[in-house]
Amino acid sequence: MRILSRALMIFFALLAMGCGSTPKIFDGNHAYTVFVAEQMKLGPRPSGSAANRALAEYIAAQLKDSKWTVVTQDFVYRGVPVRNVIGKIGEGRGPVVILGAHFDTRPFADEDNTAPTSPVPGANDGASGVAVLLELARVLDVTKLKNEVWLAFFDAEDNGNLSSCALMPAPCDPAIWQFSVGAEYTAANLTTKPEFVVVVDMIGDANQDIYFEQSSDKELQEKLWNIAAQLGYSNHFIPQPKWNIMDDHTPFLQRGIRAIDIIDFDYPYWHTIQDTADKVSAVSLERVGRVLQTWLQSR
Repeated sequence: MRILSRALMIFFALLAMGCGSTPKIFDGNHAYTVFVAEQMKLGPRPSGSAANRALAEYIAAQLKDSKWTVVTQDFVYRGVPVRNVIGKIGEGRGPVVILGAHFDTRPFADEDNTAPTSPVPGANDGASGVAVLLELARVLDVTKLKNEVWLAFFDAEDNGNLSSCALMPAPCDPAIWQFSVGAEYTAANLTTKPEFVVVVDMIGDANQDIYFEQSSDKELQEKLWNIAAQLGYSNHFIPQPKWNIMDDHTPFLQRGIRAIDIIDFDYPYWHTIQDTADKVSAVSLERVGRVLQTWLQSR
């Protein structure tokens, strides 16, 4: 009886210190059934729309529920209101690491032969990256972080090569937009230089093949792809260069910040009305999320 009591005392002491708690791990099913689904309920989410603003508010609420400090960046670009949402945690623990994804969707499906003026639903191109970051916000173990981590949700990525007239009625500014307007604003207004920036974009494809993006920081790519290999994901994280893409990592690279783009650009539904939730896989979300969680918690 005395031995049993001593064992119980040790057990409860460990629980009190947190040693007996089960660590949270990235759950792809939760990311898909909750975070992708909630975004898709809003319909298309182009910059300046009511659905886009509702999603920005949803993201901020989810971050706050997960105990992240939330800041927003509001500005107007060529007559269109834009809002970035940034969650911060582990403040003061070390150099800043930014994980980013865009949450807006393209207003015209200009790669679609049947409906080029219809809006893109944005299940993969938008919702997948957001879902990964929100699930990371829910499961990251702050006690294991050696960096201050920011989760940056960028608006106004996906109106490139269009104008404000795709987003608002006349009178509108007909000047052509660049891609990554929101990320450019964040990069231009940094008050500290991040150690790394990792952007996740279009990573939910059920037929997932993620190659090295050629403009990205090679050493950081190799680190993350090695983690993927250790987790058994070598068939999906392929350590070979393929695409060279201007994306939300580009404004950071242009300022001398080490940045990479994790993107699966072999996606036949890009900028079409077929970019719907059935093309996204919980397993694909989970692979990317677990690589990032492992990296952040083991640095």
